[in-house]
Amino acid sequence: MTLALEFHTVSKTFRTRGKTVQALRNVSFDVSEGEVFGFVGPNGAGKSTTIKVMLDVINDYEGEVKLYGVSAREAKSRKGVAYVPESPALYEQFTPLEILRMALDMYDIRRPDRDAWCMQWLERFSVAQNAKRRIRELSKGNVQRVALAHALVVSPRLLVLDEPLSGLDPVGRKDVVDILAEYKREGGAIFFTSHVLHDVERIADRFGFIHQGELLTTRSPRDLVSERADRFIVRYQASAALDGEHAAIREGEYEQELDEHALPAFLTRLQAGGGRLMMVKPAVSLETVFFKILEGEKPASA
Repeated sequence: MTLALEFHTVSKTFRTRGKTVQALRNVSFDVSEGEVFGFVGPNGAGKSTTIKVMLDVINDYEGEVKLYGVSAREAKSRKGVAYVPESPALYEQFTPLEILRMALDMYDIRRPDRDAWCMQWLERFSVAQNAKRRIRELSKGNVQRVALAHALVVSPRLLVLDEPLSGLDPVGRKDVVDILAEYKREGGAIFFTSHVLHDVERIADRFGFIHQGELLTTRSPRDLVSERADRFIVRYQASAALDGEHAAIREGEYEQELDEHALPAFLTRLQAGGGRLMMVKPAVSLETVFFKILEGEKPASA
């Protein structure tokens, strides 16, 4: 599988006011084509520095970074990369349609259907009705939608997003998640940061957790939660609910929460009684795990 992004033992130290701050400590990870990789951590953990290194905004670092096999220090490595910052700084005097036209010009993309193509992306992000209004007249959420359309209109191979769902209402968040999922299915790679862990669980195939410049783990959200869960939710079908507090989902279908040590005996009883197991999932969220890690529990790396 083609690697879209590679970090190999990357370290970056800042010196300010006589103090030394190590923003990144031997950070290594990769993102494959067609993969969504979430990057999470508290403020000051190193997320922004990682993006700046990736985009060659910061280039005095130790280690190696590659974009599709080309060193990130070379301008040609970013030819197929599009970036959306957390607070997009779009030209306020221009319209969304003009902003997307500029993106095509900047990437030297010539299309006979240029305006129709741009309008198609504005429609995808539900801002076509504002195509000829000035950016300064739009809400924060609509500016975010325009910025995302601006990134995708150039058909990038790698999409780098800093808090991509910031400022969006629930409907907007769902729309963007659906568009990103389609982009992934078409082979696009996504690297995104987020402090909303529910978004990471919804979108990411894998995620990296960074704290004080150190990448503590790279895992799928489900795997990490499963490893650290001590309680599980079990859904099953049976003629009657087994002992214990339960919720009836529908006739003959039940859900119960169990301690890890009680799970094997429960499943044995279910099978012996002719019941059918439908689902077992951790009763903890990625957010719970996140706070446990911050409290000092360091997970193993994948």
